Amino acid sequence: MQRTEALTLADAVFPRIQTDSKIAALARDFALMTGFALFVALCAQIAIRTPWTTVPITGQTFAVLVTGGALGAWRGAGSILIYMLMGMFVFSAFAPGPASGVVSGEWDMHFILPWSGTKELVWDLSSGGYIVGFILAAGLVGFLCERQWDRRVWVHFGMFLGNAVLYVPGILWLAYLVGTDWVPPGADKPLGEFIVGGGTWDKALKGGLYPFIVGDMMKLFLASLTLPAAWGLVARFKGDKGAGPGSAAP
Repeated sequence: MQRTEALTLADAVFPRIQTDSKIAALARDFALMTGFALFVALCAQIAIRTPWTTVPITGQTFAVLVTGGALGAWRGAGSILIYMLMGMFVFSAFAPGPASGVVSGEWDMHFILPWSGTKELVWDLSSGGYIVGFILAAGLVGFLCERQWDRRVWVHFGMFLGNAVLYVPGILWLAYLVGTDWVPPGADKPLGEFIVGGGTWDKALKGGLYPFIVGDMMKLFLASLTLPAAWGLVARFKGDKGAGPGSAAP
């Protein structure tokens, strides 16, 4: 019998509730999405700010790729949407001060604690486009992993595609803000003056792409190892050899 829905890693670890109640099924899915949203929020606390861009280097990309792969398409995208809403209306209460998303022209590193963040809405952040891109990336990776890419040798390519997708709205939004001389909340000069470069697209690429290539390659490679390894553990502890990497789950 052909499946109507692909098995994801989350479904293997937390089996679906055998009930006809749609409310119970939705509650389970919402709990999973919320849990992974908190996981993304935790990884977002690993942040490095550089003097030449307002977009920080964070652990979010790794968490987003793993979230999409573990939950599947719609739950993965939904989890990042929950994360985005939490960032705007919940986590902002723990932010250290206004305009914390704007760099001061100096290196700054932050690892997990104390909690740090911004008090701006997603459209008031130069990195806001990337947060929207996270939703697309999680959905794409989830779609591919529902088709067992996370248990195949091309898992690396799937993670690369997801990583590439998130840059599209990220760079477009950054270029728009730079081109319109947008002034970040709490700042005293336009965004373009915080980013090195000679023109709108030059600044968008130098501030939103080039500094992250090496780090993102490392993060997507780590995510590519994490999902197959997790499937291996599931197969080991559940004694299901068909659930491991390289297998075709029923």
